[in-house]
Amino acid sequence: MRRDPDVLVVGGGPAGRALAAATAAHGLRTVLLDPAPDAPWRATYGCWADELPPGLPDGVVAARAAGRAIARTEHRLGWDYAVLDVPALRAHLDDALGRAGATVCAGRAAGTAGPGAVRLADGTVLTAAVVVDAAGHRQPLRGRARERPAAEQTAAGVVVDAATAAPLVPPGEALFMDWRPDHGEPGWPTFLYGVPLGRGAVLLEETSLARRPGLPVPLLRRRLHARLARHGIHAPAAAARETVRFPVDSPRHRTPGVLGFGAAAPLVHPASGFSVATALRLAPAVAAAIAGRLPAGPAAALAAARSVVWPAGSGAVHRFRHIGLEALLRMPPAEVPAFFEVFLALPPRHRWAYLTGRADVPGTAATMRSLFAHADWRLRARLVTPALLPPAPPAPTGG
Repeated sequence: MRRDPDVLVVGGGPAGRALAAATAAHGLRTVLLDPAPDAPWRATYGCWADELPPGLPDGVVAARAAGRAIARTEHRLGWDYAVLDVPALRAHLDDALGRAGATVCAGRAAGTAGPGAVRLADGTVLTAAVVVDAAGHRQPLRGRARERPAAEQTAAGVVVDAATAAPLVPPGEALFMDWRPDHGEPGWPTFLYGVPLGRGAVLLEETSLARRPGLPVPLLRRRLHARLARHGIHAPAAAARETVRFPVDSPRHRTPGVLGFGAAAPLVHPASGFSVATALRLAPAVAAAIAGRLPAGPAAALAAARSVVWPAGSGAVHRFRHIGLEALLRMPPAEVPAFFEVFLALPPRHRWAYLTGRADVPGTAATMRSLFAHADWRLRARLVTPALLPPAPPAPTGG
C-alpha cells in the first residue's frame, strides 16, 4: 500500500536540499520536489564566515577573506567573509540526500490544494504530513499576489583574475561595499562588491542594494565597466559574467499548513541579501523539531518547526530591519553613502548584531540607539520617518 511522505519539501536549492536531507536523516519519509532537480546552480553564495554551520566540510568554502567596506572613508569590518564553492556545496548536500534516503523528483508547484496538499502545474496533487515551501523568493505556496512592486537587489558582475582585480580587491581581502561614485553617473546610488571566489578568481559586481523596483541590469553593467576603467581594470571579452535580481522585502510566509523556509520564509537579510548560511544552520534544528512533534500530528510538527524558524524576538527584529530598508528606499541618493559612513563606524558588536542577530532584540535596539546617537538631525529624521509611513512608492524608471 502506497504511503504519503512525512515531509514534502518544495524547492531544491541549498535551503530545500539541506532541510530534506536533515528530515530524511531523522527517519522521516521525505520527498524533495523541484522543477529541474539536476540543473546546476549558477549563483554566488557568500556569508559571514562565523555564520557557517559547524560540521560543514572545509572544501565547501572556496575562499575566506578579511572584510572591508568604503562609504566616505574605509572601514575594516573586523570579521571574515566567506564565499562558498557552489559545486562542492551541491555535491555535499546531494550526498547527504542520498545517504539519508530522501526521494528527489521533478515537478513544478503551482499552489496548495488544502492542508498538506500541493498542486503541481500539470494538475497532479501531492500530499504529505508536513509541507515546506523552500522554493525561494517566488514563494509558490504562498498563494497571495504581492500588493506592491518588490524592493529588489540587482547587480551586474564580471569574474577576473586576482592580479587584475588587485587595485580594488587586494589579495586576502573582500570588499563588501565601495560606495565611491567612481562610475561617474548621477542617480540612484550603487556600490562595488568585490570578493575572491577561490582558485585565483575574483568577482567584481556593481550592486544596487535595494530599489523598488530594482535598478536595470544594463545600467549596472555600464556603471561597472566605467568604474573598473577608472581603476585601470579591463575585463577580457570572454570573462564570465553574473547577473543578480531578487527581492529583499518578501512578505512573511503565513500560508496555513505550510512552513516557509530559506528565502521563502523569508530568511533574506534586507541589508546584505544573505540567507544561505542561515538556512544551512537552521536546517538540522527544524528537522529535529518536525521529527520530535510529528507523532502528535502535522499541526504540532508545523508549529514546532515555525518556532525554530521564527523564534521569540525574530519577528520584532524582522520588522526593525524592514524599517531600515524603507529608510534607505526613501533616502535621497546623495545621503546614502553618509548613512553607511555612520553605520560602518559603529562598534563591531553593534554592526554584528544588526547583520546577524535574527532574534537579538536587545542587540538590534542597541544598534539603532547607537546609530541614532551618531547621526545628525537630518539622518535621524530619515531613520524615524519610515516607521510612521506606508512603504515607499515605486521609484521612477531608469537610474
